[in-house]
Order: sequence, then structure tokens, then C-alpha cells
Amino acid sequence: MSDVQELKTFIADLPKVELHVHHVGSASPRIVAELAARHEGSSPVPADPERLREYFDFQDLAHFIEIYLSVVDLIRTPDDVAMLTYEIARELAGQTVRYAELTVTPYTSIIRGIAAEAFCEALEDARRRAGRDFGVELVWCFDIPGESGLPAADVTLDVALRVRPDGLVSFGLGGPEVGVPRPPFASHFDRARAAGLHSVPHAGESTGPETVWDAVNHLGAERIGHGIAAVQDPALMAYLAAEGVPLEICPTSNVRTRSVPSLDEHPLPDLVAAGVPVTINSDDPPMFSTTLNDEYLVAATLLDLEADGVADLARAGIEASFMDTDRKAGLLREVDEYLRHFRRSATT
Repeated sequence: MSDVQELKTFIADLPKVELHVHHVGSASPRIVAELAARHEGSSPVPADPERLREYFDFQDLAHFIEIYLSVVDLIRTPDDVAMLTYEIARELAGQTVRYAELTVTPYTSIIRGIAAEAFCEALEDARRRAGRDFGVELVWCFDIPGESGLPAADVTLDVALRVRPDGLVSFGLGGPEVGVPRPPFASHFDRARAAGLHSVPHAGESTGPETVWDAVNHLGAERIGHGIAAVQDPALMAYLAAEGVPLEICPTSNVRTRSVPSLDEHPLPDLVAAGVPVTINSDDPPMFSTTLNDEYLVAATLLDLEADGVADLARAGIEASFMDTDRKAGLLREVDEYLRHFRRSATT
């Protein structure tokens, strides 16, 4: 068995968490095709999985968001929400993901006519069934779509605080960064944090390090979605390292959205060398033709890691998660036991 194949085998069954993955963006061609078939004739999204792969071939971040929103438009009923969420959990379980903080954007469904209460109940129904059937713990980050401005922030905060589903753990800000400064959303994040939600905004993917500084200083960020522009600012990297603010790194996504020219030029090694805490994630995996397992292999290649180092990446994700202490400890033990078993198998 080649070293790469051995590492793939190790990653495939390694217990993992996923901290930066979008709800609609996790819809595989199989799931999207089923949704498109439900609403055939009223959407540009093809119902054929093969044609979907071509449809997901976008030119840049703006084109990606256009395609993404066309898939969002297929989520029209609470049953669509529940089906999507449950099927995402099935596919996460197939990658040995034990826990996922799914980035959910209630606003885009609410403005399409799904009541906030029905939307949240559909999420929770899928969460309960996924835990029972697949052993995957799903929790939610309610995300403001930045391109829709403060009205979207008002709706997102209202749903988070008034309806507040049991699985809600954090509050985010996504969408395009260019032309969407972070400071105007500060009061929304203040209120969310006062209510006990964690702050996890996107920043520093397609803009510079100043956006990451704004996320920290104005939004109280505890983790940063992407944050790769931090590599341009040694003072920022030193701050993130000293304060233990992890970055949610999604290498393939950064290349597919043209935020990074190529995987070979990805700043992950420089961030790690500077002591910045990092976690490995998949972002919108089917749309980027990747999986979390693939992203772990990419990270292992960029960082020149073997099994022990890859296990450390899994541990870093667990530590950066918003699981309670006992759940973290249990999952860390599971990683340790898996690594021991893998080593024993490799020597026999």
C-alpha cells in the first residue's frame, strides 16, 4: 500500500468534527437532484446529477454565490429543510464525522415563505433523527447573509433569540466580503453573545487582514471563518496565536473561489508555522467537488503530515468546537484509541 493510500485509509475512518460547512452548500448532487425534481420546471437547477456537476462549475466567488442562491431557492417547504438536513447528516456519517456545526442561513428560507418556527422545527426534527439513525451530532450556526445587509441581520437575530432551536450554538456572518464591512453588524453580535451564542464570522477570505481585525475587534470573534488573509499581517498572526483564536481553513474552497491561486500557494503552512490555531473543514463540499476527507488529505500534503499529525488536526477541530467538556474528552479518547489501533494494524 502506498503512503498516500495508507493515509487515505487512515483519514477515512478517523473520528472527525466539521466546523465550517454550509447547510445548503452541503447538498450533494444526489440531494440537489431530488430537490430539483420536486420543483421541476420552476428552477434553472438541473435534476440530473451529471448535469449538476457542470452547473457547479463556477468562475469566481460572485458566480458561486449566484449558483448557491439558485440551490437555496429549491428549499421551499419545511419538508425540504428536514430532508436536506437529514441527508447531509447521512453523508457526514459516511466520513466518520461525529459532530458538525452546520452554518444555516434562516433568512434566505424565511423570505421565501417558510415561517421561522416551522424552519427551526424542521431543523430540529432532522437533528434528532440524525443523532438516532447515524450517530452524528448536528448543531447550528445561524448565519447572516452579508450581501442582504442589516435587514437580514435583524431577521437572523430575531430567529436566533426568539425561536432559538435547541441545537443553536453560534452566530455568524457569511456571503461576500467585498463591499460588506464587518463593523455595522457589531450590535447584532453583541446581542447574540449576550444571549450566550458564540461568535464565528467569516473574514479574511477574499479581503485583507483588516477584515479579520474587524471581526475580532467589532464582532468578538471566537473563531474566524477562513481568515487566510491573516498571513499578510505578522501582528495579526501573533495575536491569533496568543489569544488562541482558531481559523476555519477550507483549502479547496479557497482555490475554487479564486481567493488563493493554487493549493501549492495556500497559506496553511505559513499560518501553522506562526502558531495560529487551525481547523480543517470543507465549506461547500459538493459544490467544490471535495469532501472533508479530501480536505484532510490536502492539509496533510501541504503540511507534510503522517498519521500522528493528521490525528492532531482532528484533535484541533475537537478542541476548537463548541461541544461541552465531557463530549470533547470522549471524542478525544476516541481519536487516541483509533490512532493506537491503526498503529498496531500497521505493524502486523
